[in-house]
Amino acid sequence: MATWREVVESEPEFAGRARAFLDGGVHKTIATLRRDGSPRISGTEAKIADGELWFGAMWRSRKALDLRRDPRFALHSASIDPPAWEGDAKISGHVEEIDDTERKNQLLAGSEEKPSGPWHLFFARIEEVAVVRLSDARDRLVIELWKDGEGLRRMER
Repeated sequence: MATWREVVESEPEFAGRARAFLDGGVHKTIATLRRDGSPRISGTEAKIADGELWFGAMWRSRKALDLRRDPRFALHSASIDPPAWEGDAKISGHVEEIDDTERKNQLLAGSEEKPSGPWHLFFARIEEVAVVRLSDARDRLVIELWKDGEGLRRMER
């Protein structure tokens, strides 16, 4: 699976579009898997730093426990209601938990909000990135899908 840097190196313009949607709002939605395999949707904040996609979680939150048990995730950018909707980005893959205080502090550098206690940090290994947006004429959906090892495909509907 790829890092965010590898997505950028593979398809820089596409990665720029995805990043613009990801950076368009602080809060995103993440899907994790519960113990019984059913999906759990949670709010989260994600950060791209040093060419990597990261997200944190409150200590022993359901989201964190889900990811520790089953590292698969799907992340969805913030989205706005039509008619102002321009599109959104979706990323899926697996996470690795990072339990390195120095790395956590580096990622928090410059942040106004800092956790008051222990917290989880997850590094994303990316399997696919999708950007869904409107065509320039705003009459069709444009779906761009990048998959690790397959590259970028574009579809219109």
